[in-house]
Amino acid sequence: MKKIALSLTMLFGALAANNATAFDGDATAGKAKSAVCAACHGADGNAPISMYPKLAGQHAEYIYKQLKDLKQGMTSGGKEGRMEPVMSGMAMPLAEQDMKDLAAYFNSLPIQEGETPKELVEVGTKLYKAGDAERGIPACAACHGPRGNGTSLAGFPKISSQHPEYIKSQLEKFRSGTRHNDLNGMMRDVAKKLTDHDIEVLSKYLNGLH
Repeated sequence: MKKIALSLTMLFGALAANNATAFDGDATAGKAKSAVCAACHGADGNAPISMYPKLAGQHAEYIYKQLKDLKQGMTSGGKEGRMEPVMSGMAMPLAEQDMKDLAAYFNSLPIQEGETPKELVEVGTKLYKAGDAERGIPACAACHGPRGNGTSLAGFPKISSQHPEYIKSQLEKFRSGTRHNDLNGMMRDVAKKLTDHDIEVLSKYLNGLH
């Protein structure tokens, strides 16, 4: 908990400097470059296959960072950045401006909202908004916001209305350490304390959080 609080303080303390440079992606150019993305992420950014993430409405800065990390994952053989065999390969030929343009385009699209199973609303709300102090699990809302919208300046992604299958797979990867491009290891610190049941609840709860 102390580590997370310190990390947040450092992150928000640097916002003034980061905010000085506006994100310069071109959504129109990004649309023209996005045709190859449609097969997995959908023409409208709402992935038709639940194992792939919805990109519609995601913070442009976050998408840009992930594309950079995915490319680095391939060039470093998985030692740095984020390694996903398919996406890392797709990111390899992208120039910096390509990444920014794609990020701006997907950010401009509306996300399709999902639903939370009624039986998981209460337990999901408690875990997401309050965490579990006894197990040292902080509230997800502390970083991702009460409605799961995250914040672009601090680098926390929008996670509401995301496919449950994708959320589940990423939490499991953070927990095992196979995904390690999170800020200051924050997601790995949280995920390693989550049980399979916790992950199941959160992934389905988030689909209807909006």
